[in-house]
Amino acid sequence: MTIRSVIIGTGSYLPKNRVANHDLPEHLNTSHEWIVERTGICARYLAAPDEYTSDMAVEAAKRALNVAKLTPQDIDMIILATSTPDHTFPATATRIQSKLGMSKGFAFDQSAVCSGFVFALATADTYLKQGMAKTALVIGAETMSRLLDWTDRKTAVLFGDGAGAVVLQAQQGTDRGILGSLLRTDGCGYDELYVNGGPSTTQTTGVIHMNGREVFRNAVHRLEEAVEDILQQCDVSQEEIDWLVPHQANKRIIDATAKKLGLPDEKVIHTGNDHANTSSASIPLALDHAVRDGRIQQGDLILCEAFAGGFAWGSNLIRM
Repeated sequence: MTIRSVIIGTGSYLPKNRVANHDLPEHLNTSHEWIVERTGICARYLAAPDEYTSDMAVEAAKRALNVAKLTPQDIDMIILATSTPDHTFPATATRIQSKLGMSKGFAFDQSAVCSGFVFALATADTYLKQGMAKTALVIGAETMSRLLDWTDRKTAVLFGDGAGAVVLQAQQGTDRGILGSLLRTDGCGYDELYVNGGPSTTQTTGVIHMNGREVFRNAVHRLEEAVEDILQQCDVSQEEIDWLVPHQANKRIIDATAKKLGLPDEKVIHTGNDHANTSSASIPLALDHAVRDGRIQQGDLILCEAFAGGFAWGSNLIRM
């Protein structure tokens, strides 16, 4: 009998400090109108100085577990998608495991930048289908504000902090769950969107650098491929998609993908206007928001897609 990885709980967390476009430092020489026109972003949330990626991840995970009506002891596996771990090592996922009080199973980090949650969801799905775990926590959590050059308006206005989580459970005899995933990378884009630091190069954290024009061009093209390929792989038509839950980086990129699918704007989950680009956290944040406000219902067919530095991109097709 076919085993499916079913989402049985979602959760999210945003820090208390909300910074609207009007509240950004004057030295950035920008405006609310300029930012909204180019990105659709109106605000972002910034972690407190003593608030770490693991802290936000734990809060999102607790909320997802509460919806799933499970305890940490029911979890066999944690995958944390992040580019901003608490420390270089060990894996921040193990810190989350400890903070939750989960005493069994295993936990590890996965890095694919803004595509991290898509990659982590596909990875967890594989583990569950192979029987290596029964129930998994998949979390996307980021403190992107710690990687920003606050003198560079091209990047400083784009990112925020936050976390989102889902509980996945292996189930038999159901048409719900992850129907398929598509993952791609192209290392030729490595230098177009990157952080100029690292343990083996500069021994520093570094800050984000981005060739915005090249990233935008590749994102639109690659996401079109990701959408077409996942639908073909799963033998699903565009008309069957109920909701698009995209990475919340740039409204123009999201609009281009929706147009390709023939989806009206009311079938696209937009949350980036409020929390900006939270990298691997943006899809689970958007998903939880739409589940909690009642738009996404059990049985709906949703498409998640993301594009990231690396270049890395991918998609998940999920029956909720």
